[in-house]
Amino acid sequence: MLRQAIMSCRSGGAVSVIGVYGGLIDKFPAGAWMNRSLTLRTGQCHVRRYMLPLLERIERGEIDPTRIITHTLPLEETERGFEMFKNKQNDCEKVVLKP
Repeated sequence: MLRQAIMSCRSGGAVSVIGVYGGLIDKFPAGAWMNRSLTLRTGQCHVRRYMLPLLERIERGEIDPTRIITHTLPLEETERGFEMFKNKQNDCEKVVLKP
């Protein structure tokens, strides 16, 4: 995805990676990045800043998060859910834990 973003960005534009980007990048297009004067910006998401306002919008029905939820597990299976997410098993993107 990062390679695709770099190759799709207009010259002089910016590519931003927000959140957790794990793993090594193979065949990183450094030439395209440098020759087209792209700005590469990264950073962790400010979870504490956005969590409450987003949760309130979900509760009001303004945002539907179901399109990103791929797995729902009981709270007792937290460790399994984390491992599945971390290792990208079973096409896992987002796990919701139910108490």
